Amino acid sequence: MKRCVSSLLLLTLCCLSPLTVHAGRQMPKLSDKKLCADTECSHPILIARALEDFYPQDCRFVPIRKGQVIYVYAMLQDRGSLFWAGSVQGSYYSEQEARLGHFPSSVVEETHALMAAIEEVKTDKWDFYCN
Repeated sequence: MKRCVSSLLLLTLCCLSPLTVHAGRQMPKLSDKKLCADTECSHPILIARALEDFYPQDCRFVPIRKGQVIYVYAMLQDRGSLFWAGSVQGSYYSEQEARLGHFPSSVVEETHALMAAIEEVKTDKWDFYCN
């Protein structure tokens, strides 16, 4: 009886495991490399302000409203820096937390340079993973 219960428990855990592993999905890469301030892309390169609204095409991208502040952490490189990655900040009184994602570089203007983007880093599957 104990062996049957143990086998049933193991089978149940094996069946549930793929559900937690596959909760998100990997999206196609927008680029194979990016420019960052450091090898982990953990420091912002610049601060930008949104010139216009941007409505995302899919979960790799972040929605942007005109006037929002964006901290840029990486510039994707394969297609001429068409896309940047960063953190979009809500308004000062907003209850919404900062959101991370990609956006077209054409919808923002640089307001403050912070660090030089001198590190060329390869992108990996986690750069384009969606929940």
